[in-house]
Amino acid sequence: MFQTFAATTHPDQGPPRLAALRARMAAAGLAGWLVPRADAHQGEYVADCDARLAWLTGFTGSAGFAAVLADHAGVFIDGRYRVQVRSQVADCFAPVPWPEVKLADWLADHLQGGIVGYDPWLHAVDEVEALSRALALRGLTLQPGANLVDAIWPDRSAPPDAPFFAQPDDLSGESSAAKRARLGADLVAAGQSAAILTLPDSIAWLFNIRGADVPCNPVPQAFAILHADGRADLFARGAKAQAVAAHLGPDVALHPESAFLAAVAALTGILRIDPKSCPQAVADAITAQVARAPDPCLLPKARKNDIELAGARAAHLRDAAAMVNFLAWLDDQAPQGQLTEIEVVRALEGFRRATNALRDISFETISGAGPNGAIVHYRVTEDSNRPVQQGELLLVDSDGTTDITRTVTIGAPPPDAAACYTRVLQGMVAISRARFPRGVGGQHLDALARAPLWLAGMDYDHGTGHGVGAYLSVHEGPAGLSRRSEVALEPGMILSNEPGYYREGAFGIRIENLIVVVEAPHLPGGDSHRAQLGFETLTLVPFDRRLILADLLSDGERAWIDAYHARVLAEVGPKVEGAAREWLRAACAAL
Repeated sequence: MFQTFAATTHPDQGPPRLAALRARMAAAGLAGWLVPRADAHQGEYVADCDARLAWLTGFTGSAGFAAVLADHAGVFIDGRYRVQVRSQVADCFAPVPWPEVKLADWLADHLQGGIVGYDPWLHAVDEVEALSRALALRGLTLQPGANLVDAIWPDRSAPPDAPFFAQPDDLSGESSAAKRARLGADLVAAGQSAAILTLPDSIAWLFNIRGADVPCNPVPQAFAILHADGRADLFARGAKAQAVAAHLGPDVALHPESAFLAAVAALTGILRIDPKSCPQAVADAITAQVARAPDPCLLPKARKNDIELAGARAAHLRDAAAMVNFLAWLDDQAPQGQLTEIEVVRALEGFRRATNALRDISFETISGAGPNGAIVHYRVTEDSNRPVQQGELLLVDSDGTTDITRTVTIGAPPPDAAACYTRVLQGMVAISRARFPRGVGGQHLDALARAPLWLAGMDYDHGTGHGVGAYLSVHEGPAGLSRRSEVALEPGMILSNEPGYYREGAFGIRIENLIVVVEAPHLPGGDSHRAQLGFETLTLVPFDRRLILADLLSDGERAWIDAYHARVLAEVGPKVEGAAREWLRAACAAL
């Protein structure tokens, strides 16, 4: 199994570790210390040796940070983790709702002055500058220094050392040399001599390489410098990059990671950095002129080419067959009352392994029964494992180079669940049917998914969708579907479409398909000069018809669902056999 179920943190570990950190702070003359989730590459997923936030506090969510003072310690979490954090951290850590409560305000409320320390490798330039300005107005100082958590972590694991491997051009759709030449030309046009790259997924995409440095996501931990003439320097620990030396070719020079800052300091001309992701430590090493602009790989990586889209469609069809086999098995086994959340995860991974195409999971499967389904990013452990019981909902959010969530009822659904499910489904259908002009960003579409819930006085505390990589990170920028996503959507971008509803202590509902932005056909009577975009749905798995209240649906919503189910049956039906095919036929019946 790729997934394990041991609890990796325990609340009782927090108090002594917090005391040790405070002793180090006092010795260093610091009033506070910041502990982010991020690593030196500003990635969402971190290696075990970089999981400082989890080690100190016990909180294992994929986003958040801690601020530690002499007499206060806050764990800042967004709406996805407000239930989870309470079960994972000891009372010595106070959960702080973020971004509603700003870090600078919280620090000013609890400090009358002093120095707040931070590790400049773990905080990006924009973040440091904004916080420095905000703290200066409040009489506080932000000061870089060696990491104090590392100093008190006696059994910290070694950095990962798995070798990189090539992503063939026939899967990536464009050679690394062509990508480097294309992006180098953009640097020339902007008057820039080089770009500094620190994001692992950008480096993976640019060089057509992959790695195994962080759990689940096949990204290589490395740093790079892309020169305007298309040459590049790649900096990696040990011999990790040697396995791809021939693949990279003569125009990519390999260096040890320890040489990166010196190489940055030696650069001349105008250097491009992305202040949203470049660590402050790297910016501090630059002696040349700096141009601030987005990482040049972000948008090209997000716009999947035809080869990458063909690979995504094939992966979704394979995964749909595995999901149908799993859901048919679940409907057969769950009524017997013998299943647990862990057994559900094991079974689903087994069906995916049976495809003989599963390289890894992109995140640990979320299998939440009853009230555990209301924990948005719930991870089942041996301590939390719960039976799958009659009269409850089961939320399963999983992947296999894909990302899909289905919520199903075990027996008769609990009160209100079907109405809530139908409203969530209406929101998902609204996004799926959307047409919009070029220039529209995810922030303009997010409300479409929430409107049916809003009409009932309900909502959810996460974005409606995130970008998804091509055999890369399951969460990929820069585009998304959320109130904060300003990036204009473009053809080829793959996004998740996942509205939800969570009733703490009762149930959780999320329905998720992956969609890709496509050119929308012209409509008769429409303005011929207004090009529009829309979405193609990649995911091909039926919804739970037992939870759909058809009377709540409009004619258009019902027609979309029926058409979707007809497509699922036509495309996935030939891929499954026996009882699973009969299950699929019933699951895809017209409403």
